[in-house]
Amino acid sequence: MLLKLARYFLLGLVLLLVFFASAMLSMRFAIHGQEVRVPKLTGLTPVDAERAANAQGLVMSVETKFYSSSVPQGRIVAQAPAAETRVRRGWKVRVAESLGPQIAAVPSFLGQSEHAAGVNISRRGLEVESVASMHLPGASPATVIAQSPLPNSRDVASPKVGLIFSATENEQFFVMPNFVGKSLADAKFAIDAAGFELGNVREVVSAGEIEAALASSRSQIIVRQRPAAGHKVVSGTTIDFDVTR
Repeated sequence: MLLKLARYFLLGLVLLLVFFASAMLSMRFAIHGQEVRVPKLTGLTPVDAERAANAQGLVMSVETKFYSSSVPQGRIVAQAPAAETRVRRGWKVRVAESLGPQIAAVPSFLGQSEHAAGVNISRRGLEVESVASMHLPGASPATVIAQSPLPNSRDVASPKVGLIFSATENEQFFVMPNFVGKSLADAKFAIDAAGFELGNVREVVSAGEIEAALASSRSQIIVRQRPAAGHKVVSGTTIDFDVTR
């Protein structure tokens, strides 16, 4: 009896192993049955390349364009995944289209406004890739101060140009300090250190205007300033004072 049960147990175990093996083979076949090989798209036109990709159940997408001295304009110059790679059906194949050899050097756009640079870039068949801004002392606001590729570059791969503009408010701003009540000598020192310019100095005698200086025994105490304290000013601003005698 025990021997018979053992035989039944072994037979059931064998059947179970066969079932699992068959399931694994079926699953493997199903998975690999949905895989295809990526065709070679380089050298084809975008229309022919898309047709070849679709025939394998794949989706083709033209992602970018590059200059190429070896691949004619309007042909696929690169692809990813590479040809013969096994992928699932429905996979996206990204490609780059050739612009042919670069005909002219990238010109200089330095000093141009954003509008002028954009127009000139488009006229030359180029594209604006990125735009940034930064402060650059001495540069005219909102003009190109740097570009990539550099001006007159000939060996470039992409038609895209990155531009950096000087900030709209390119000058450095300061808050005007309060000089009222200070001596003219001290104010002159502070002005020179801050990069401001001393303008007109007017002596006043009105009692109302010299009230702030009555507590001091020093002469030439500042009682009024122009621009007033707290105003936004730039380096080189001229400051006028009214002082006591």
